[in-house]
Amino acid sequence: MGNLEQSIKNLAREIGFDVVGITTADAFPRDEAAALDRISKGLMDGLHWYTKERVRKANRPALLVEGARSIISVAMSYNTGDPSPGEPGPTGKIARYAWGDDYHTLMKERLRRLVEGLSEQVGYPVKSRIFVDDGPMNDRAAAERAGVGWFGKNSNVLTPSHGSWVLLGQVITDLDLKPDLPLKKTCGACVRCIDDCPTGAIVAPFVIDNTRCISFLTIELRGAIPREMRSLVGDWVFGCDICQDVCPVNRKAALGLEPAFQQRHDFGAPALLPLLELDDDEFRARFRNSAIKRAKRVGLQRNVCVALGNIGDLAAVPALAKALSAPEPIVREHAAWALGRLGGDAALISLRDALPGETDEGVRAEIALSLSEAGAQVPS
Repeated sequence: MGNLEQSIKNLAREIGFDVVGITTADAFPRDEAAALDRISKGLMDGLHWYTKERVRKANRPALLVEGARSIISVAMSYNTGDPSPGEPGPTGKIARYAWGDDYHTLMKERLRRLVEGLSEQVGYPVKSRIFVDDGPMNDRAAAERAGVGWFGKNSNVLTPSHGSWVLLGQVITDLDLKPDLPLKKTCGACVRCIDDCPTGAIVAPFVIDNTRCISFLTIELRGAIPREMRSLVGDWVFGCDICQDVCPVNRKAALGLEPAFQQRHDFGAPALLPLLELDDDEFRARFRNSAIKRAKRVGLQRNVCVALGNIGDLAAVPALAKALSAPEPIVREHAAWALGRLGGDAALISLRDALPGETDEGVRAEIALSLSEAGAQVPS
């Protein structure tokens, strides 16, 4: 490897990236074809922004940077160890990547520093564009071809050193750099992630049905979580780590060293009842500079209702009964489902009392169905 390529890797590691690789800016035809196939089969339904045009751009780096020659691919670990003990009362789960500060902001700042250092090394401003999981760029395809990691059957990139507990970033540049070789590692015959996904979202190796993925249901979905999926979501209120938790590669993954990814508040095991009380200002304050903001307050409270219904702690009944008066029908609907699932006299009484004054037809239907399934009389 030339001095420039090694200098780039050294600089990237000094800045805080755990794994660095280089590949060409050639297109990713295999990945483009696979993405288009998944769109045509409805596996990406619910992601309105995931269009054929976006897929085309994401897999053709030359469309993103004029004169693009190379891609510097980086990975940063967010594996900060086990969560801190939760507060008394029912607690939920948040995907590990969201325990600390928002990775988009942090990694973009680091990538800008990498580009500045790169320009200093070559002696002129390098034409470049950076991506961190929020633009039309196929991060995983670039990482695989750059030798950063290999594709797991859950579609995550697995690195030899830090497993799949990594966040990916890319720098597309007009520099002509010597590329690294892809890794020869694979997951072999292991299918733990497929077998242990509670919703069956991994419909085939490397293929995710977005509409069944807990991460989609708790983050991207803006409407009601389908009734048949709610009991499968468990106690996850933002994202899901199950397919990573069961992965044998991750058992030996090194811990990340980035302080900004350490757990904030009780994000590793959040107390759920207080989350139902948050208003918009309180939500923004609590989740400032956090990826959890993406779910929005209403979405998070919807998820909390589902988690409380699945946990089965009757201590949640008063909070859920109060949520039957929430301004948003989506929160009332999921609170009604949770109360029906918990059962007991107090829960069923709160449902019966709420039905006469409920004006939203979807919520009325949920209350009636929850009462019926609990064997309670439905008021006429």
